[in-house]
Amino acid sequence: MSDRWVIHLPITAPDLLRARIFARTAVRVLVRLTARVEAGGVTVSAEDQQDAHHWVFCDRPLPGGGRCGLSTDHTAHCARRPR
Repeated sequence: MSDRWVIHLPITAPDLLRARIFARTAVRVLVRLTARVEAGGVTVSAEDQQDAHHWVFCDRPLPGGGRCGLSTDHTAHCARRPR
């Protein structure tokens, strides 16, 4: 058995855009509380299509280490956090 457990926390939002915004906000708050939050793995899905996940963060590797913390649809260069 694994030594890690994953928390699935269903929270509803009226549309995909607001679901992504809420997820980003929630992750940024939780990251301040614990380093165990894996922001790059956060996804959202329609309630009746939970097998179709939409990524919340870009999560591309950055030069010099770290991962992009911008939204998946950003047009700026990848960065750790929003400008």
